[in-house]
Amino acid sequence: MGHGGNVISELTTDHREVDELFAQIEALPADDQDRRRLADQLTMELIRHSVAEEAYLYPTVRRYVDDGDDLADKELADHAEVERLLKELEGCEPGDGRFESLVTQLKASVTTHVADEEGHLFPALADVCSPEALEKLGEKVRSAKKTAPTRPHPSAPDTPPANKLLAPGAGMVDRVRDLLTGRRQNA
Repeated sequence: MGHGGNVISELTTDHREVDELFAQIEALPADDQDRRRLADQLTMELIRHSVAEEAYLYPTVRRYVDDGDDLADKELADHAEVERLLKELEGCEPGDGRFESLVTQLKASVTTHVADEEGHLFPALADVCSPEALEKLGEKVRSAKKTAPTRPHPSAPDTPPANKLLAPGAGMVDRVRDLLTGRRQNA
């Protein structure tokens, strides 16, 4: 969840971890109940990652990158789609055909989003931000991931200041809920 380094390194490492979680889910038989645990872990990672990007990365992109508003709006739309799919997946179990379909759709959406960020947004950000600014942004992203929600909240605000105010509270409620239900936060 927190890796160190500048914002681009931090988020790229998150992307590789998500790729690995998809690979682990796909490697198991369709009805293997371990897929539920992995899907929960995937959900937690994607939600924390998204909340941190929405709180710190996209406002920076809007401010400093040419056409930053358009870039950030596109990324937020991608996040909304992923969060909608995660919310649906939350109600499915392995062996249910809907589970498999949602994992496939989710992977396609995430893969497209990651390719766009790594191919366009990150290079554009690196062109306009100093190494020190990218380091500070990485620290903010890591901090946000520590208090971010762990479950999808599709109707929650995704732009500052409301998201920065509400995410820690939702995160605390999610972590209590995870504890009470035995849902693992780290594997």
